[in-house]
Amino acid sequence: MTIENADSHRRRRPRPPRPKGRRLSSILRQLAADRSRERISIGDLFQTMGDRAISALMLIFALPNAFPTPPGTSAVLGAPLIFLAAQLTFGLKPWLPRVIADRSMRREDFETIVGRIHRRLAWAERMLKPRLAIFAEPPAEYVAGAACLLLSIVLLLPVPLGNMLPAITISVFAFGILGRDGLFALIGFIMTAVSLVIAGGVIYGLVKAAIYLVMQWFA
Repeated sequence: MTIENADSHRRRRPRPPRPKGRRLSSILRQLAADRSRERISIGDLFQTMGDRAISALMLIFALPNAFPTPPGTSAVLGAPLIFLAAQLTFGLKPWLPRVIADRSMRREDFETIVGRIHRRLAWAERMLKPRLAIFAEPPAEYVAGAACLLLSIVLLLPVPLGNMLPAITISVFAFGILGRDGLFALIGFIMTAVSLVIAGGVIYGLVKAAIYLVMQWFA
């Protein structure tokens, strides 16, 4: 796997072209069906996606959290999301450190995940089309990255049932950037405000309850 020199990543990425060729859902299914591989690494996904790597990987890491998952899943998937969202925020060229790129899972497990999300992913892809470009291209793209960065941090927090909406919002942003679809990005901005308000309310309630319990303990 090739990892570019880190110095080159400080430069702003050129405006990405409108997506062409195969859809992300088709690429994932083909990778999952490749029985010559015993394991699928994040680096494999990164190289396969090419120029769309950041938004595609953000979608891949966020989408599983949009559904009920075992405890701790959001923390595992949220850490790479923070790294990717930071790159999107600052317009850096796609790059992953080896410690993230070398993480892998069994091909069978990857195939199961792809099978779970493929139908919804394909449905969303059919709705994408280039429109309202002002919301899906720089500088709005960098603002979307900052929103995803905040939402990724929320995903790391142990908030009961508080991870699904941020994950859905990041997925909507990723779809919008992948498809140059400003309508999806605009919906993402609206959902970000809702997600942060709800997450803030839940966190406030938990902190208030914790303080009350501590006070009762020492009363």
